[in-house]
Amino acid sequence: MITSAAPNLAGAVALVGQIATVGVGLVFMTAGLGKLRHRALLPGVLANYRLLPAGLVAPLAAVLPVVELALGGLLVSGLLSVPATALAMALLLVFAWAMAVNLRRGRGHIDCGCGHAALRQPLAWPLVARNVALAALLVPALAGLPLPAGTWPLGLTGGVVLFLLFQLFNAIVALAGSPLANARKVSVR
Repeated sequence: MITSAAPNLAGAVALVGQIATVGVGLVFMTAGLGKLRHRALLPGVLANYRLLPAGLVAPLAAVLPVVELALGGLLVSGLLSVPATALAMALLLVFAWAMAVNLRRGRGHIDCGCGHAALRQPLAWPLVARNVALAALLVPALAGLPLPAGTWPLGLTGGVVLFLLFQLFNAIVALAGSPLANARKVSVR
């Protein structure tokens, strides 16, 4: 009985890993596209974090969208899955750290730079938690286990659902920090 449980566990870990890599890959791809669409604003967004020397802001602004797009493509396709997963986790944690540093400095008013969605996203602790949670979701993919036969459609569907939940979360956080929400808070008091 123990021997039959091990393949099931390995298959489950592989499936969760695929769901996470597809979902996070789509997140990176949309973030990269958003940054490319608004590339003129990106150096200012990065400079607002006040974490980089001035000479590194423009080169990072030029490279970051391309890295996000390429990394997203690798995650979704499953190519170089373990190195791509490790890099994605590292980037998510660096982004979380940068947001947390600025929140601790009292600079929650700056834009997170998460891809310039239609809704501006000022820094907030839920965004830090979001990035840490996405990095944690990728842990099973580091095992590099093969996906059980016939389960890739489930992994793909789960990844798309994870991506849509991510978008919903972002919209809720952005709306909660919007001027309209703040005006309602003031009028209720």
